Amino acid sequence: MSKAVVLLSGGLDSTTCLAQAIADGCESTAISFRYGQRHTKELTSAANVCKFYKVPHVIIDLNLSSFRSALTRDDIDVPMDREGELD
Repeated sequence: MSKAVVLLSGGLDSTTCLAQAIADGCESTAISFRYGQRHTKELTSAANVCKFYKVPHVIIDLNLSSFRSALTRDDIDVPMDREGELD
């Protein structure tokens, strides 16, 4: 049996990747990262996906405190409505 390791954020895209690996018959394991996100919603969602599919879920802790990011810092606003930036 083939094996797959899926980087699982808990969102639609990575959940679809995990579902496809399972559908392809792969023995699958999901990996998520705890990187100091502002909330645990992503990790909770990833854990729920793993429970649904009955696959192991490994959470790796990363220290990203040296990076300034709106994803991890409460004192930085999350950019919104950035119209035209992808043009």
